[in-house]
This record gives sequence, C-alpha cells and structure tokens, in this order.
Amino acid sequence: MSNRIKVVLVDDHPLFLDGLKQTLNSQQDFEVIGLGHSAADAERLADDLLPDMLLLDISMPGGGIKAAEIISQKHAIINIVMLTVSEHESDVLQAMESGARGYILKGVSGSELIRILKTIYAGEPYVTPSLAAMLLTYFRQNDNKTQHHQHELDKLTQRERQVLVEISKGHSNKEIANNLFLSEKTIKHHVSSILQKLHVKNRVEAALVMRNHQDNDR
Repeated sequence: MSNRIKVVLVDDHPLFLDGLKQTLNSQQDFEVIGLGHSAADAERLADDLLPDMLLLDISMPGGGIKAAEIISQKHAIINIVMLTVSEHESDVLQAMESGARGYILKGVSGSELIRILKTIYAGEPYVTPSLAAMLLTYFRQNDNKTQHHQHELDKLTQRERQVLVEISKGHSNKEIANNLFLSEKTIKHHVSSILQKLHVKNRVEAALVMRNHQDNDR
C-alpha cells in the first residue's frame, strides 16, 4: 500500500498516542510509520523517516512549536499538524508561523480528524474554526497590521479579490475553480499571487485578512 499517507505521531501521553495510532491505521489511506514522545524524537523521526505528515503536541517535552520550526526549515515537504489542547492565541499564531499547516484541538472525533488530515494533505491549511475566529479578533486589535493589509488589498485584481472571497469561505481550490468556472491551475496561480501581495504565509492568514476587511465595511 505504497499510496498510503505515511504519518509520524509525537505525543507524551502513551494512551492517547496508542488510540490515535489505532484510529489512523484503521483507515486504508493512512499508515503510522513512527511514534515519539518529545521534540527530539520528532526531529529524529522526521530526518530518518521523512513522513508525509507529522502530528505534534505543543506541550510535549522540548516543545512542539520549536520542533515544528526546525523540521519545517529542513523538510518543507512534511505536512506538520498540531494536535493539542492549547487554545491560547499565542500558541496558534506561533504554530502557524513555525510552519505548521494545521492546528487541531484534541477532542475532535476520529472521523472528523481523518477528514481534516486529508484536507491538509491535499494542500489546504486548517485551523479549528473557533480558533480561527480568535485570530480574526487578534487582527482587528492590531491596528497597524489592519491598515497595512487594507493597503495591500487594494493591490489585488478583481479576479484575485473574487478568489480571496472564496478562500475566506473555506473553499478548496477545486471548489473555487468550479464556482468561478476556471481551472484549478489558474486558481493556484491566483492564490500564490494573493499570498505574495498580502505578505501572508498561508490561506488561513489570507482568509482572516479578508474577513477583517468585510467586517470593517459593515
């Protein structure tokens, strides 16, 4: 089953780790190829196994965010996902800035976790909705950043704005392509241009910029 998504799990709670392993291995699309309990384990396993996806806990020994930063710099191809109990705004921001492509709260159902991981593997970043709303509040409170992004929004073409609105609704590239009657390749080009013009790192940040702009216009 070489087409399975190869996953490494790192968490310092053995029972949770075992349950997570069983959940993923029960799916034909996933294969857990390594387990660890610390940031040092995460770095070693990433180097040795080069998994498709790496799930980390923020509060594990050595720190999940620090591990994510180091691993993302060395292995950009690995999809790093935070699976944690932390709902702190600073943790969410630091995790995404460190290179994580997903931020999921523990307690999510097994079926929902599988769906989210597949979405991330397909190239769509993910942040638990309640935390995404919290990040929006953060941007609202940061006047300098808000003003800067308003200026950058003015640089977008009409088509790029249409794509950004779709992104802010949580739509995938395929869904946007269908809605705007364009090819996925064209949408990917527009998304890349949008991220560059807004000076943001990923679709999550771009969506928050657009939602903030829409709220300010109301």
